[in-house]
Amino acid sequence: MLVFAQYQYLWLLLLLPVIIIGYAVLRRLRKRRIRRFGDESLVGELMPSVSSSKGWVRVVLFSLAFGFFAIGLARPQIGAKLSEHKAKGAEIIVCLDVSNSMLAEDYSPNRLERAKLSISRLTEKLQDDRIGLIIFAGSSFVQLPVTTDYVSAKMFLANIDTGSIPIQGTAIGEAIHTAIRSFSAQSSKSRVIVVISDGENHEDDAVAAAKEAAENGIRVYTIGVGSAEGQPIPFNGELMKDKEGNIVVTRLDEETLRQIAREGGGAYIHAGNEEFGLGPIVDDVRKMEDEEFGSVVFEEFDEQYMYFFGIALLLFVAQMLIGERRPKRKFFQR
Repeated sequence: MLVFAQYQYLWLLLLLPVIIIGYAVLRRLRKRRIRRFGDESLVGELMPSVSSSKGWVRVVLFSLAFGFFAIGLARPQIGAKLSEHKAKGAEIIVCLDVSNSMLAEDYSPNRLERAKLSISRLTEKLQDDRIGLIIFAGSSFVQLPVTTDYVSAKMFLANIDTGSIPIQGTAIGEAIHTAIRSFSAQSSKSRVIVVISDGENHEDDAVAAAKEAAENGIRVYTIGVGSAEGQPIPFNGELMKDKEGNIVVTRLDEETLRQIAREGGGAYIHAGNEEFGLGPIVDDVRKMEDEEFGSVVFEEFDEQYMYFFGIALLLFVAQMLIGERRPKRKFFQR
């Protein structure tokens, strides 16, 4: 695998067409100046030692040398060997509700965006722990398999919205079942599922799913998003209405979320504007026995820049030795 340690220098390659075009323009301007003195063919006979083709050869050699020099500056590297990296931590899978009810604005700017911000901040606190992300509404989907690549986690998180799951609803039970299947084969001790939802479960038996998770040694925590009073749901610039034309109000179902957490051996936390709830859960996870994970990574890289610098030097020298004039002496004469 070829990588560049300082890839920003590759932008210098964009100067190559500028060099070629610039030389062509200079040649054209030179021909115009020659025409001012007289006929171009006669002027050429007066300067028999000048070679027009050598100029292009020199420019091509200079451009190639400059290209290899720029690639050398970018420090190309090749992976030298694979090594096994071991780390200790927990596996945390976050199940995020992306149903339309998460658009309610009892959090700023709304429930879903506030939850995404909290998960993003969570990745900044993790060290060797693995994190996975499952989104759900009427069905569930693995948005990000368990990983220690927190940068990718943030990228996947940024693309989530209520349109990520086409089937509306709130199938918390299915999301928990999907999470149970998504833990890595290496994990057997420190496994945690965090469900972030308003708790309005309409699709399945989430409590039974949490109990199944606990039987498999997985703790289930729940974070309740919303208020008991309820909030209307903004949708397409208006407030969402039911078939009878009444404004739909979404309310937090704390009792369901408490039951899920109780059967899952975890805890229920009501999300606040300041402390969303993931912080206390991570503190609780820290008390669990760490799992040892192994992963294969590139440990060392071989530098390749010296070869590109060497080629660039040879091309620069060749370009300077060619010159712009025809040789005066002919080796083969009749």
